Amino acid sequence: MRQRSRVVSKYWKLAAATLLSVVLAAPLSASTAAAETPATQRQATELQDQGAAAGPVVDRGLEYLVSDYQTRTPTKYTADSWKPFAKALTAAAEVAGDTSATTSDVADAKTALMTAAADLKAADEGTFQTITNNTFWNDTSGNPIYSQGGGVFKFGDTYYWYGVHYTGAELYRANPTKKYDGNVSFVSIPVYSSKDLVNWKFENRVATRSTRIQNGATLGQAGWVGRLGVSYNENTGKYVLATQAYVGGGHGVLFLQGDSPTDTFDYGHFQTQITNSPTTGTGDQTVFTDDDGKDYLIFSNREGRGRAFVSKLRESDSLRAEPAVQIGQNSSGREGNAMFKLDGKYYHAASDLHGWNSSVAHVLESTSGNIQGSYTSEYTLAGTEMDYSHVTQTGFFMTVKGTKQNTVIFAGDRWADFAWNGIGYNQWMPVTKTGARPQFHSVSQWQFNATTGEWRIGPANNYILNPDIQADRVIVSSVRGWRNLGGSVTNVNGGVNGSRFALQVSNSGGVEQRVESVPAGTYTLSLHARGSAGQVVITGANGSQRTLGIPSSSGWAKRELTGIELPGGAATVTVRASGSGGVTVDQLSLVKTSASTPAPPGRYEAETAPAQCRGTSDSNQAGYSGSGFCNGDPAVGAFAEFTVTSETARTATLEIRFANGATTGARPANLVINGAMTGVLSFESTGAWTTWTTKTVTVRLNAGSNTIRLDPTTATGLPNVDYLDVGAAAG
Repeated sequence: MRQRSRVVSKYWKLAAATLLSVVLAAPLSASTAAAETPATQRQATELQDQGAAAGPVVDRGLEYLVSDYQTRTPTKYTADSWKPFAKALTAAAEVAGDTSATTSDVADAKTALMTAAADLKAADEGTFQTITNNTFWNDTSGNPIYSQGGGVFKFGDTYYWYGVHYTGAELYRANPTKKYDGNVSFVSIPVYSSKDLVNWKFENRVATRSTRIQNGATLGQAGWVGRLGVSYNENTGKYVLATQAYVGGGHGVLFLQGDSPTDTFDYGHFQTQITNSPTTGTGDQTVFTDDDGKDYLIFSNREGRGRAFVSKLRESDSLRAEPAVQIGQNSSGREGNAMFKLDGKYYHAASDLHGWNSSVAHVLESTSGNIQGSYTSEYTLAGTEMDYSHVTQTGFFMTVKGTKQNTVIFAGDRWADFAWNGIGYNQWMPVTKTGARPQFHSVSQWQFNATTGEWRIGPANNYILNPDIQADRVIVSSVRGWRNLGGSVTNVNGGVNGSRFALQVSNSGGVEQRVESVPAGTYTLSLHARGSAGQVVITGANGSQRTLGIPSSSGWAKRELTGIELPGGAATVTVRASGSGGVTVDQLSLVKTSASTPAPPGRYEAETAPAQCRGTSDSNQAGYSGSGFCNGDPAVGAFAEFTVTSETARTATLEIRFANGATTGARPANLVINGAMTGVLSFESTGAWTTWTTKTVTVRLNAGSNTIRLDPTTATGLPNVDYLDVGAAAG
């Protein structure tokens, strides 16, 4: 969405006079698509394809948007953000009630209203909501969410989730114990809305099998519909949906459009060829909207899918993809093409090309601020290796710009009905950037605050990766995420509860998984096992061990070990067969059962955003706080930086916790506050990397946001930095 310089001045003047009365008025009733005759719809479509018309127009969306936004309560937002929103709402209500309003008037009013709504700032800091993966999700009415191959887009102050409902999704949800190949019959494109990205309300089916498209055909006659996204065009005031479609023997991008985010969408255009792509149609695709509101189609070529493209959507109406620019190429092919932006850089991510299998995420990173400029060669998104992106493909991304930090959400597609690779279709995981590159966090449960952008591990998170042995999808002798320790190792068909695979070790063999970081606490280890005897050993960062014995069993039996005390740091889970016989295990779980101790007020962990670490976030040295520490690169300028918020301008004490196990002596660093160097700190040797101490210094902070940077001045870099505590100055 791009805010236009032109405004409807006469309505702004009316808004100034009637602001209070309109804001407090009862919501207007929204008209529906059913109220329009087919002839009216055809006339509107003809005007839409020509761009914004000058004459009066019937618009289903503005009245609906005004009605919706009139439900907002002023006390929930800051006064500074509410005032321009109320003004835009009043003006939009005037346009909605003016039968002589032109298409341009309506488009301007929509754009101004959504821009002001997007700028609303909550008066509080929001709440954390829980996202649980590896399950089938329901909407707020308790009905199944069927949404695959789509995207989440923020229009105004609301997130809207669009995707495709396929027949196979219903079958697999009802009985997830087999494959449902070929059940890709299109049912509809539902849309859900949410303010927190966790609780989703069903709004409408924006397209169904009866939706009319070109040449008198309907979507029900299409051979394929999928991989879609939605953008807003400020010139026409239309919400434009772009999806792959196979219609009448031809591949292409089908454009539908509606008057509001939840409208019933109408036909806009069918584009078979995008200039510079070697094939008709697209391979996989998503829609990406940049910070400046310009919209792009991210896709690969249909046959081979070896080339990654970025195509701008036509600004006049968003109903055409303009000539594409190739940003990368891989001869093996890629699918699940998607884009996100973080810290001013663009990241194109895609999965392996092998038929809805899960894989690591392959990333192309922009080398400039131009989305259609040059990109690096491909690299693997860190964190996706151990369990193939939490047993998913890249689906789409959401970048949430919170009041405290920016967080990217990796929305992974698990095409379970075709792959039989676990429970749930939508697996959402956080992506952060504390070093030079983004980091994927494979978590089964986490909590997210959409207001502040903060996230944290959920209380029921399973710290074991690929616990259900579903990542590989074919029989292998080295199971993804598990290191062989000898003997015979394989995944076998027939897991517990009808799942597809389980892990088998035999001939006194074994496997182990190193869990990079667990917080200190009490844990429960559980699994299901059958076959011969074996054992599972959990080893903490301090070398402590607990063993769960597995007796032989002809059928599946649940085994559990409780009260496991683990220090913060890495932990290792080892599965061994007791003899030549084979022990088969599945659904392994390591869950923290003790309550977490909240961080003291004023503590900022070095390994967690919004802190930045020019190096890696590690957890291989015991005794740290939080989930790890910043292990800076051995270089001048490889800094650690904290973003600290202060309610007032004040003098504060900083306590920097660090460990320096190097034998080369102290590691000096400049202390840089808000871009200005204020002194030099010397981080002396602590004797060992597991020996932590603090360095205290007094500084002056501004009211609001402050940056505190530790900038090393020698090639040895910084010590390991655990956290920064900010307190009041003594005296």
